[in-house]
Amino acid sequence: MCYKKGYVKLLWLTILVVLSGCTGNKAKHGNEAGATEYYTMSDFQSLPKVDVHVHINVEKHTIIKEARANNFRMLVMAVDVDSEYPPMEEQLRVRYNLHQQNPDVFAFATAFTLDGWDEPDWSDKVIKKLTEDFDKGALGVKVWKNIGMDERDKDGNLITLDDPKFDPIFKFIQFRNKALLSHAGEPKNCWLPVEEMTVNNDRDYFSKHPQYHMYLHPELPAYEDHIEARNNMLEKHRDITFIGVHFATLEWSVKEIGAFLDRFPNAYVDCAERLSHLQVQTQENRMVVRDFFIKYQDRIIYGTDFQELEDSDPAALKEHMYTTWMNDWKYLVTDEIMEVEQVSGSFQGLRLPKAVIDKIYKENAEKVFPNAWNSSAN
Repeated sequence: MCYKKGYVKLLWLTILVVLSGCTGNKAKHGNEAGATEYYTMSDFQSLPKVDVHVHINVEKHTIIKEARANNFRMLVMAVDVDSEYPPMEEQLRVRYNLHQQNPDVFAFATAFTLDGWDEPDWSDKVIKKLTEDFDKGALGVKVWKNIGMDERDKDGNLITLDDPKFDPIFKFIQFRNKALLSHAGEPKNCWLPVEEMTVNNDRDYFSKHPQYHMYLHPELPAYEDHIEARNNMLEKHRDITFIGVHFATLEWSVKEIGAFLDRFPNAYVDCAERLSHLQVQTQENRMVVRDFFIKYQDRIIYGTDFQELEDSDPAALKEHMYTTWMNDWKYLVTDEIMEVEQVSGSFQGLRLPKAVIDKIYKENAEKVFPNAWNSSAN
């Protein structure tokens, strides 16, 4: 009897040890899964990444070289800018050549000018040119803030993005399965005095570009007018693949960005040169911003707005790129207390899960631009 009791006791102990071992292994596995759920600063270089918002206007290779060194692929946009960029044909020549030389790193989006706007066949001419650009490899079309801020028709009226003359062009872009990328208006700070702006980079930019500081031009459309024109256009073209660059010019409120994405299911946003605005909101309520990134993880794409011009200093550009990359990565990947020059005061990083980071830095861009950086497909 004692033997049987001892045997039963030993049997139960054995079972408990086995079960404990299984539970322990499961917990260990869970801990291991948790350990790989988040990236660290040291993971930056090894992770394949995409930047969908870059401007290169010369056949130098500073940006491309740094992209290769840091495991980045890039979408380089043409822009209808008169004063600071080369003419459109030169922009496209440079982009096409760099794309041909670096198809595994360099993809490009085209643009069009409003030259001849008042001519009855203006839309047809633009479509003809876009056809040539798409056939050369352009993945999308960028429209800029000059629409709504600068360009006027023969009667002196500002041309807005919801003008019916754009409709055939946007329908053609959708028909060709290309993306429309839009910089509509300016940050909401643009309608404030410099000293009331929320981020230092806006204070710097609008101090140097008073022509675009709308606080100084009350005769021009309000912030809300630009957003309304953009949204009116999207209501007419709900099936087009759309990227609202700079957080769709709603950078001041993650709630507003979320409402925009809810309203337009085929829209994405990039974070180029606007993460500072979200960092200010992080100072106020970190969890609201973190929850925004997690909720809309399938709709946010990484971008920087890097540009390389004829007078760009390679060493300074390289330093700027690395600093930006490291600050953005630290903000999104870690929960460290940090500071950046664009924001007054400190804030805590968001420490987004690995799966979210993968989508923001790579998978969402690949979804919008499939096979874009596959050299064998070009």
